[in-house]
Amino acid sequence: MYQPSHFKQEDRGELEGLMRAHPLAVLVSQGPEGLTADHVPLEFDANAGPHGTLRGHLARANPLWRESANSPVLAVFRGPQAYITPSWYPTKAETHKVVPTWNYAVVHAHGPLRVVEDAPWLHDLVSRLTQHHEQNRQAPWAVSDAPADYIQQMLRAIVGIEIPVERLVGKWKVSQNRNEPDRLGVSEGLSHELAEDARAMGTMIRAPS
Repeated sequence: MYQPSHFKQEDRGELEGLMRAHPLAVLVSQGPEGLTADHVPLEFDANAGPHGTLRGHLARANPLWRESANSPVLAVFRGPQAYITPSWYPTKAETHKVVPTWNYAVVHAHGPLRVVEDAPWLHDLVSRLTQHHEQNRQAPWAVSDAPADYIQQMLRAIVGIEIPVERLVGKWKVSQNRNEPDRLGVSEGLSHELAEDARAMGTMIRAPS
């Protein structure tokens, strides 16, 4: 990933926070037919291994787990993103030397793909994932709500994956290359956008870099 120094994000807490807040990763692997990208929600465990471990599951019918087992993969997590119009820059009125751009925050996690076919491990994983994503609902659903034999049938249709993280790369393109009035103008402009992503990007711009 192209990484200008002013957009580089190296704060471990920020990187982990984005992965947890936006767990649906683009999992990029190299297969017999070339590059493949799968979209997989992944759980990040900061305490497993020196750099943490990502865990998730795939459909057993997905050839990824057979073709890329023990091979390097890349998990891409994308946070808030938004189009930036130059009309938000006070500099526009002064020089007109401004152009549009796109702001975004991403984390790239590199590591080898490991396959886990242990049924209790898979049961624990899907139970944790379900509890995490259901916890704030008025009537949270639990794995135990479904018949046990049905859950076992579903578990046989998936395989677990682990990615021991070897390297995390973060890029926060949040208008750091603009002067303070332009940054404030962008943040204010984004605060009035309808898209939640755009408003979230406005908040990121206001946060200390």
